[in-house]
This record gives sequence, C-alpha cells and structure tokens, in this order.
Amino acid sequence: MTPRRVHGAHQRSGSWSYLAPFIGYILLTVIFTWPLVLRMKDSVVGQIGDNVYFVWLFGWFDKALFTLHRSPFVVPQLNYPEGWSLAHTEIVPSVLALGLPFSRMLGPVFAYNFALLLTFVLSGFFTFLWAKDLTGDPWAALFAGTAFAFVPYRVAHFLSGHLNLASTMWFPLFFWGFVGWLSDREVRRKYLLLTGIGLGLIALTSMYYLYMTGIVSAIGGLLFLLVRDRRRLLSRRFWYQAAIVALCAAPLVLLGVLPFVQLESQGGLASRDVQSVTSGSASLSDFLLPSTDHFLWGGWVSAHFARDHWMEGTLYIGVVVAGLATLAFLRRRGLSENQRDAVLLLGFLALTGLALALGTYFHWNEQPVSLILPKTLQGLLHREHISLRMPGYYLFQYVPFYSRMRVFKRFAVFVLLATSVAGGIGLGWARRRIGSRWADALTILLLAAMLFEFFPGQFREFARIAPRPVDVWLAAQPGQGAVAQFPFSQEADQIQIYYTLAHGKPYLGGFFNAFPPRQFKRIAPVMAGFPDAASVGLLRQLGVVYVLVDRGATPDIEAVRAGMTYEGLEYQTTQGDQMVFTLAK
Repeated sequence: MTPRRVHGAHQRSGSWSYLAPFIGYILLTVIFTWPLVLRMKDSVVGQIGDNVYFVWLFGWFDKALFTLHRSPFVVPQLNYPEGWSLAHTEIVPSVLALGLPFSRMLGPVFAYNFALLLTFVLSGFFTFLWAKDLTGDPWAALFAGTAFAFVPYRVAHFLSGHLNLASTMWFPLFFWGFVGWLSDREVRRKYLLLTGIGLGLIALTSMYYLYMTGIVSAIGGLLFLLVRDRRRLLSRRFWYQAAIVALCAAPLVLLGVLPFVQLESQGGLASRDVQSVTSGSASLSDFLLPSTDHFLWGGWVSAHFARDHWMEGTLYIGVVVAGLATLAFLRRRGLSENQRDAVLLLGFLALTGLALALGTYFHWNEQPVSLILPKTLQGLLHREHISLRMPGYYLFQYVPFYSRMRVFKRFAVFVLLATSVAGGIGLGWARRRIGSRWADALTILLLAAMLFEFFPGQFREFARIAPRPVDVWLAAQPGQGAVAQFPFSQEADQIQIYYTLAHGKPYLGGFFNAFPPRQFKRIAPVMAGFPDAASVGLLRQLGVVYVLVDRGATPDIEAVRAGMTYEGLEYQTTQGDQMVFTLAK
C-alpha cells in the first residue's frame, strides 16, 4: 500500500504545482482589474469605444450560429442593403469560442468581460509553462508569467477595450515551440506542434498579430541561425521540421485569413500612405516611461511627458524585468546550452520587435527626431533638416501588406514577451547562485517590486451598456424595415451596432472606423444634406423605413423636423433623446 500512497501524493503535488500558479493568476487578475468582477453583466471598464464592438461581436456570433444558423463572417443587417464583411476589422474567433457559452447564459457584456479577464490568466499561465520548461524552476517561471500577464501594455489595451490586442495568450505557446525548435539540440515533436498550433491560434485572433509574428519570427530566427548554426539552414531535416509546422498551422491559419483574403480580392483593404502612419511609430521613450495609469506616479508621467497616444504607446518594460533580462544575457555562460541559445534567440526577437515598433521614423517623446544638415548638404538637398528613417520605412515601401498596417507600436509585444521570459531565466540563475536559503525571499521581493511597478490601482470609470428606449420600441414593430440614424455621423459609432442586437432591424451603418465599405462612402456625402430631397430619396432607394434623429446632437431640431415633414416623413414617437419618423415607399 505504501508505494500507492507515495505515488498518489506525488500526483497531487505535481498537479498542485500547476494549479497553484493558475489560481494565483486568477487572483492577480481580479486585483489588477478591480472592481470589474462586480460589474460583469452590464458594464465595461473605461469609456464606450472599441469595447462595445467586441460586446456586439459576442451577441452577433451567438445569434448567427444558434438562431439564424448562418455564417457570422458576413453581416447582412449592417451597411444595409449591401451587407458588411467582418474582415473590415478584427474578428477574434479563438477568443469568441472562449466566451460564447457565457453569452448564451449571461449576455454578451458578461461574455466580453469574461474573455477579457481570461486573457490575463492564460497569458500568464502559458508563459509560466514555457518558462518552467526552459528553467525547471517554478518560481522563476511564475515571475516570467506574471511579468507578461500584467505588463502595462496589456493593462492599457484592457482599459481601451481592445480585446484583440489584449489576447496575447497564444504568443507564449507559439514562441515556446519556436524557441525550442531553433535552440534545443534535441528538437522534440512538441515544439513543432506548439509552433504550428500557436501560429494557428494567433491567426484566429488578430491579423495584425499574425502578420507581425511572421515578420518578427522570420527575421529574429534567421539572425539566430546565421550567428549560431548557419549550416542548419541547408539541412534537409530543418526544412522537414518546417513542413511539419506548416501542416500543423495550415488549417487554423487558412480559417483565420479566409475572410480577409476574400475582402482583399474585392479591393476592400486599401494601402496607406507612409506619412499618414507616422504617429503609429513608437518613441524610444515609450519603453522607458511608466504607465500613465500607475496608481502612484502615473499622473506625474502624464503631466511631464507627451502621452497623447498612451493607449498604443504604453510599452513600459519595467526596471525589475529589464534588470533580470539583462542579467540573463550577461551571465549566459552560467546557463545550460539550451538556455544560452534560448536567451540569444530571445535577444534577437526582442531587438527585431524593438526596431520594427519604432516604425517608419525615429521618435522621442512622441515627436519625430530630425537632424540639422550641414550648410553644404542643405543647398544640395534643398532642406534644413532630415528625419531618421527606421527599418520599418523600407519594409513599408517594399514588403507585401506591410502598408496595410497603421500602428507599428504593437510590435513591442514581442519585446515585452521576450524580456519577461529572459527575466525569468535571469531570476533562475540568481536563485541557483544564492542558494535555497535566500532564493525564495529574493523571488518574493522581486515579484512584489515588479507588481508595484505595474499596478494601475482601482479602476473608477465604467460605462453601462444597455439598449435605449427607442431600441425597445423598434423591436416591438412588425417587419424588417431598415433603420437610419441622424446626424449621419452617428451611423458609424460603435455603440450603434450594439443597439442592433436589441432592435433586430437592418441598419444603414456599422463599425466603419478602419475601412468604410464602398456603399457607405458613396452615400455619406449625400446624407450630409439631410433632410433635403436627394438624401430622402436615397433613403427610400435603400429601403429605410425608420429614421431616428438624436435631438441632443441636432442643431435647430425644429427646422430639421419641418424639412422631414416637407419631404414626406411621418412623425411617430419620441423615445428618450430619439425622435422617430417613418418613411413611406
């Protein structure tokens, strides 16, 4: 009986070594996002913005799959009557799969909040698993997972409602496999599977992240192999392994990119001009400045530095994490061979991510840095200053699809992940050096210091998500007459698509911030003249029945009402701030 009891105790101990960190990440998530857990069903943290699009996405997928029994990737009710492809923006099906069961039971707002909180837990836990595989030290792995899960970049996108960008939990899986594949002398099958499946899950989360992952891993991996083992590039075995990775990734990647390929074939994804994306370049200072959300010194940072683009420019690495990552690089000789190679590869990945995050031109404190030219060059070039071009400028010009991107700062996520894992390796080295007596105390101290650096404090701003009285009124009206919202600028507000979940009627607008569809671009100039004869005639042509006018946002509402009456619109009711008119065919 004794061996069985020992074996059972060993199993329980082994399970607890994984369950305890998972529970720990749940508790830290609740603390870092407090008090969201108390308002999951009806509110989102921060202001209404992109978050409400993802709330709608949960509701729409629920309705499309389980009520309409149709593909959710094209929405016929939006941009009516042409319809709208979700490939105009992000779709995040892998994250929707995690929250969709809760949308059925507790509503789309709860499902969105649950999925958003889960990104913290899974980002931390998967990084923990990777770092534990690298170091064999659960405390060092716990540090690495905590660093990546609660880095200010993730907290900023949590506050901004960017569910797609907050969904970083598949990166540790992909790079766990990728780094193991390139750096481990005994390439195990699990590394190839992790690389392929991780890439597929990224494809099912964000096209931005998929494209950037391909760029960073290709450049960083190539630099590593050229430095460490360039003969491997000519090895048949290496390319056989690459084929296995591609086969593992292909089904999920194809599923993720298919809607975007279809839209691209229709000319729906336009390239951008290099000057229009300059603000998407990170400043080098972004990596050094603490978050403006920090509970203690965030206000001081905001007051003394340019933080107009804080939402995308919160890229702080942290003193503790950066110090331990630097320690890992400096003390590589004290590591195992696999760890040395892993640290070297992580360094190349971090440098690649940093170079590309700096975008097209070098910036400091959100301003482009330019050099004053010597007098002789000023006359030759006909300019006094010259901007410093970054590698991203040339990628933007020559690499396919690079010009589709707008915000290069997001490349920083690879810097943050690489430094977090390297920091865990550095902590593992320090724990071995100082011995078991002080190792745990040092780890707890460094964990506490890092969390202090990152902690945003209690969130106080929440936005309630609920239908308007007019949406309830519309839902009770028979038929499927289309709805138009005026002033027409409100047609593309994110909150408007959430309202369609409540009233269920076709809607002329949609979430068109990034790439307005052709129909919307065609009708917008005409609708600017509402309520003139041309705009009302176009409304009839498009099949609009219900015209909503926001009284609070409409100057000289009585003149507008008189014009609508003159053009044949009939007043029906006023629900809250919305006046409702119907348009006879």
